[in-house]
Amino acid sequence: MKKILIGLMLALIAAGTQAATIYKPWKNGKLKVSDNQRYLVHENGQPFFWMGNTAWLLPERLNRDEVEFFLNKEREEGYNVEQIQVLNAIPTFNIYGQPANDATFDFTRYTQSGNYGYWDHLDYIVDMAEANGIYIAMDCIWGSQIEKMDEKKAAAYGKFLGQRYKDKPNIIWMIGGDIKGDKGTASWDALARAIKKADPNHLMTFHPRGRTTSAWWYNDREWLDFNMFQSGHRRYGQRNGDGDYTIKENTEEDNWRYVDMSVEKAPLKPVIDGEPSYEDIPQGLHDFNAPRWQDYDVRRYAYWAVFAGCFGHTYGHNSIMQFMRPGVLPSFGAKKAWWDAMDDPGYQQMKYLKWLMLALPFTERIPDQSIVAGQNGERYDRVVATRGNDYLMAYNYSGKPMQIDLAKVSGAKKNVWVMNPSDGTLTYLGEYDSKTTEFTFDGAYLRGSDRVLIAIDTRANYLDKNATKLEEKW
Repeated sequence: MKKILIGLMLALIAAGTQAATIYKPWKNGKLKVSDNQRYLVHENGQPFFWMGNTAWLLPERLNRDEVEFFLNKEREEGYNVEQIQVLNAIPTFNIYGQPANDATFDFTRYTQSGNYGYWDHLDYIVDMAEANGIYIAMDCIWGSQIEKMDEKKAAAYGKFLGQRYKDKPNIIWMIGGDIKGDKGTASWDALARAIKKADPNHLMTFHPRGRTTSAWWYNDREWLDFNMFQSGHRRYGQRNGDGDYTIKENTEEDNWRYVDMSVEKAPLKPVIDGEPSYEDIPQGLHDFNAPRWQDYDVRRYAYWAVFAGCFGHTYGHNSIMQFMRPGVLPSFGAKKAWWDAMDDPGYQQMKYLKWLMLALPFTERIPDQSIVAGQNGERYDRVVATRGNDYLMAYNYSGKPMQIDLAKVSGAKKNVWVMNPSDGTLTYLGEYDSKTTEFTFDGAYLRGSDRVLIAIDTRANYLDKNATKLEEKW
C-alpha cells in the first residue's frame, strides 16, 4: 500500500503537465467497424488498436485512490481498454460496502448520490479512465448470474445502463461473461437490445466461455459489432473432463485457430482474443501446483492472435484481474499483490505489440500464411504471418529457422529488421532481394527466443534503418 501512495503522490504532482499531453482516442470520433469489416477505427478513419487488460473486479475491489493509481499506471504501460465486471453477483458490493442491486433489478434505490454508492463509484472509474484516455469495456453481468436475470429484468437493466452511460465517450459494451452463448440466450438478447436502444453510440460484443467464440452463436445478431473469443488457460492436451469439447484435442494453446473459426462466419466481423492465458496463473487453472504461464507465453498468445487477424488483444494477470492483496481470499492460487504484479515482465511488454502494429499501415493488413515458405511447424514451432501491401511480418516463437517469401508484397528490394518483443528493440539486417530467404536467430530454442521478422519495401519509410527500438505513436 505504501508503494501505491507514493506512486499516487508522484502522479498528482505531475498531473498538471500530463493532462495536456494524454492522448484521448475519441477526439477522432466514435469507434466504428472499418469498411473492410476487420478492424475498429474512429469516425475520421484513425485506426484503433485495442490493447486491453482484464481488470474484472475493479469496481468491487479498489477505492478511489487506488483507481487513480491503477489507471495512471495502465496508461503509462500502453493499455487503452479495461475489461470490467459490472455485476459479478446478486447483490454486488463495492469496497465501501455499498450494493449495486438486489434480486428485483430495481436500481432506483441504489443510485442515490453520495456515500460512495456503487454506481457513483462506477461513474468515478469511468471518468478517471476517460481522463487517462482509456475505454471501459463493461461486462454487464457475469454469465454465472444469468439464471437470476429473466428477459424482463434484462431489459430493465439494459435500459438503466444505456441511459446512464450513453454520453460517456469511453464505453464499450460486453454481453455474456465466461459463458457459452446457448445459455440464457433470450436474456442476453434482451439485455443487448435494451442497451442499444438507449445507447446506439457505443460498440458491443459478447464475452464467451473458454475455448469458444461468440461467432458460433451471435454472429448474425444486429447488436453484435465484433466477435470475441476466450482462448483460455489450458495447455496442449489438458482436457480436464470437458464433456462437449469445442475444439480438436491437443490444440488448446493454438489461439490463432479461433480467429479462423470466427472470420469464416458470414457476415465478416472484427475479432479479438478477449481472454487468453493469464500471466502467473496455473496452467489449467485448478491445480495450484501446476506450472504457471510466463511472460513468453502471454507474448505468444498476443502475437499469434494479432498476426492471425485480430484487431487488438487483451492481456491478463492472475493477481491483477482479481486485484489480489493481503487479507483477500485468493482465486486460482494468486500470491502477489496486484501492485507488485504490475512489475511483471509480460505486463510491461504488451505495449511493444501496439507500437509495432501502429507503426505500419494498419487497416490494410491481412493474415497470410503463404508468406511462410515450405512446411510450417506445429504447436510452438508454428510461424504466424501477416502483411500489408508493401510490408510483411512473421512471428517466430521457438526461434527455429524459417523460410520467408519476401516476394509476397511489393518491391524488388526489402529492408529487413528483427524485433525482440520482450523489449521492443530493433536490429536492422540489411537489404534483401524479393525471394524466398531463410532466417535464423541467435538464442536458445523456445522460451524467450521469440522474434518478429519485419520486411518492408525499400520505397516505404515506415521504420528508420538506424532505429534501435520501437517508439510509441499514439
